[in-house]
Amino acid sequence: MKKKHVNARLICQVSAAAALVLAGNAMAADAFSSDSKWMTGDWGGERTKLIEQGIDIKADYVGEVGGNLNGGYNDDKTARYADQFGLGVALDLQKLWGWDNTQAKIQLTNRNGYNISNDRVGDPRAGTLSSSQEVYGRGHMVRLTQLWIQHQFFDNKLDVKAGYFGEGEDFNTFPCDFQNLAFCGSQVGNWATNIWYNWPVSQAAIRVKYNINDELYAQIGAYNQNPSQLEHGNGFKLSGSGTKGTVLPVELVWSPKVNSLPGEYRVGYYKSTADADDVREDVNGFDAATTGNAYKTHSSKSGYWFVAQQQLTSHNGDASRGLNIAANATFHDKDTNFIDNYQSVMFVYKGPFDARPKDDVGIGAARIHVNDDVKKNAELLNVSNGVSDYDNPVFSPIRETEYNYEINYGFHVTNWLTVRPNLQYITHPGGVDEVDNALVAGLKIQSTF
Repeated sequence: MKKKHVNARLICQVSAAAALVLAGNAMAADAFSSDSKWMTGDWGGERTKLIEQGIDIKADYVGEVGGNLNGGYNDDKTARYADQFGLGVALDLQKLWGWDNTQAKIQLTNRNGYNISNDRVGDPRAGTLSSSQEVYGRGHMVRLTQLWIQHQFFDNKLDVKAGYFGEGEDFNTFPCDFQNLAFCGSQVGNWATNIWYNWPVSQAAIRVKYNINDELYAQIGAYNQNPSQLEHGNGFKLSGSGTKGTVLPVELVWSPKVNSLPGEYRVGYYKSTADADDVREDVNGFDAATTGNAYKTHSSKSGYWFVAQQQLTSHNGDASRGLNIAANATFHDKDTNFIDNYQSVMFVYKGPFDARPKDDVGIGAARIHVNDDVKKNAELLNVSNGVSDYDNPVFSPIRETEYNYEINYGFHVTNWLTVRPNLQYITHPGGVDEVDNALVAGLKIQSTF
């Protein structure tokens, strides 16, 4: 039944994409043109006219395949497919209505599919810490991902954005050109347990940015922390019911030129005002796994991050090609957070071959460390339950450190289509030593309609 259901959904999705393509082809001769920014073309020039009037229609697709080649918790080989459709519009309100220095955006997303990390790589009792298909998650439904308005004051020195959006749009931002989640997008949201919601989830929010100079700015934000927005069927929830607190991030961003090559460096801090349970201690300060008492509650949790991106070389004087390095690190509250620290490093070479100047090749390594108190709590739970055999269904797996590696090649097929085959290697999936290291083959497809 599941296979028939997946195939039916894939047929519907491919048919919908084909309908978009055919519609574009009927309206413009340059649909499918490799030089066009959009698969459906410029609609006979109408799309460019809309942009000139302040209306930029956004439609895109990301699809990811993951297949377990070797190892993992279950070595029964198979493949899983997950995807995301996006549809939205960016508005220049100065062009539309004469509102100086004002922009707005509306974005919907729809995710579907399954994740090989859940099915084969990780022990179901522990899962994996990262994901081999980053586009998977947050429910199979349509979500309102962005609904905001933005205005610049004082000759663009002060920038204010308000509405519904996620922290990772502005804070701890990072591109998503890899397929493994440990190298894709804002990393704080992956490891700050249950408080920082990355794309495609949105929250009521405000962000204030001040441009100190052309290379340096500081920003602060306030984001409604509402776990009910994660629930299925709440993709368009705008009310504050279910609110637990507020996430308050601050960040300093420096974008220098080093040897005339661009770089970006971010350092930031976040604090959640919502109550958070201790990962080990009970209300009296003893081990909750031993006493059976409720876990102690803290009035907040916090953490900080660092992001660095720097182009190191150009290719024969062409700054659009060359070697780039990037690094991420996050650190979290050891009293309340499941993950206490994470680090990654990535190298990407853009335009490696003269015959393929827009292709890129990337390699990355990431380390995700489970809080030592989480490990100790699991050990005490096993003692309390009288189990020591890993194969016992009641056994709580002991989790420590997971390592993720990825190598990929991005084929720039056209300006609107990139196909990125990749290989991933996961050491100690879920941080569980008893789970075999896993080799995963992936394929990421990125297209703009």
